[in-house]
Amino acid sequence: MSDLKKPYSIFQIKPKVKSSNLTQIKQLEEDTLKNLHNSKATNTLRAYKSDFSDFSAFCLNNGFSSIPTQPKTIALYLTHLSKSSKFSTLKRRIASISVIHKLKGHYLDTKHPIIMENLHGIKRTLGSRQKAKKPLLINDLKNIINLIPKEKIRDKSLILVGFAGGFRRSELVNINYEDIEFVEEGVKILIKRSKTDQSGEGIIKAIPYFDNQEFCPVIALKEYINLKFFNKNEGKVFEISDKSVALIIKKYAEKSGLDSSKYAGHSLRSGFATTAAEFGAEERNIMAMTGHKSTEMVRKYIKEANLFKNNALNKIKL
Repeated sequence: MSDLKKPYSIFQIKPKVKSSNLTQIKQLEEDTLKNLHNSKATNTLRAYKSDFSDFSAFCLNNGFSSIPTQPKTIALYLTHLSKSSKFSTLKRRIASISVIHKLKGHYLDTKHPIIMENLHGIKRTLGSRQKAKKPLLINDLKNIINLIPKEKIRDKSLILVGFAGGFRRSELVNINYEDIEFVEEGVKILIKRSKTDQSGEGIIKAIPYFDNQEFCPVIALKEYINLKFFNKNEGKVFEISDKSVALIIKKYAEKSGLDSSKYAGHSLRSGFATTAAEFGAEERNIMAMTGHKSTEMVRKYIKEANLFKNNALNKIKL
């Protein structure tokens, strides 16, 4: 059993109860462990384990204890990572190490001055600005769609729906046939779980018909589904991995003359948000589609969209 599946040492305590109740308590323990394991998405758990494995390897190679560990060890690890990793990676590793410690019943002060001051120093040295992938904007999107052969209806549908719905690639690849409902106005797509909806409440994204049928995500999706599901009514719609989404976008970006290294799966989502902002969509309406819980990232997209629109140089006539 992995560390993440046996998080609390309290389950090793043998309660003083009648033997007739031991079976019931054992079942309660197993159910509680399942709840603790299900409290995080599978991808999140996988990331925690991967991050902690890297930290454990560092500790093993240098004679440190990985669990429980000490703030000084974390600080040294961060300095080690800073030689080859992005600042965002450092913050994620701290979070992962902290979570594993909590699950194993150990306290770790991740706000200790030796950690925080070291982190601030690294930030000043490296800078914290991430090299984000470029958004796929409307004109480039059209060029790409025009390049997709008719027989590649899946790729066309994937890109148009991904853009129009502001989807994360993980959301796209997890759309099931039963999650889609075509209505008079367009299509409604149920997202059962996403990065900002770990409890699985679900959100519905509504995509209306576009005036230009050639670039209409609803028409493309309907054509693709009619072709793929003509003799069945269940299963994953796109049947690809989230990494494949990025590869598909890169392939067509390169064919259209773009630098494919600057585009990835997130380019659809950021492209939607930036384009919507360019056309005057309100912040709250963009967030309703993308599912962002914080305005911080959406405002970055809006700022990017308005770089030239609200530029002070527009008032200067030469």
